[in-house]
Amino acid sequence: MKIVESGIRAVNQGENIRVVTPVNIYECTLGDDVFVGPFVEIQKGCVIGNRSKIQSHTFICENVTLGDDCFIGHGVTFANDLFKTGSPDSCAENWINIVLGNAVTVGSGATILTTEICSGAVIGAGSVVTKPVLVKGIYAGNPAKLLRLL
Repeated sequence: MKIVESGIRAVNQGENIRVVTPVNIYECTLGDDVFVGPFVEIQKGCVIGNRSKIQSHTFICENVTLGDDCFIGHGVTFANDLFKTGSPDSCAENWINIVLGNAVTVGSGATILTTEICSGAVIGAGSVVTKPVLVKGIYAGNPAKLLRLL
């Protein structure tokens, strides 16, 4: 049996970072004044922008970029393998990159399965985002749809 310890390793970090353990954060970048709650995983290649807040039980898969001033609620899941062949794809080259603009709010329990969410967008709790969000507004539902412009 091989045991791999979780924790914080190989993180490029800015100033005034607050992390509540236990977490699994590795090979990523955290900007200035970032908050990370307990039971969060942030995988390699991720960039978390300045002043962003990530609440407990959130999973941020490889190659996700959050802009500055983002708020990610409790239990949010980012997924980069969209199972295009009907099963998990072990080839990282086939996975999507996910980019959130600045000041994006994602409500608790949401699932992000798209490449882009524009600056200032709000994603409602429990929503499933399957298509790029290109217009600043409030989106909710499964699949998430525009409720109103902001």
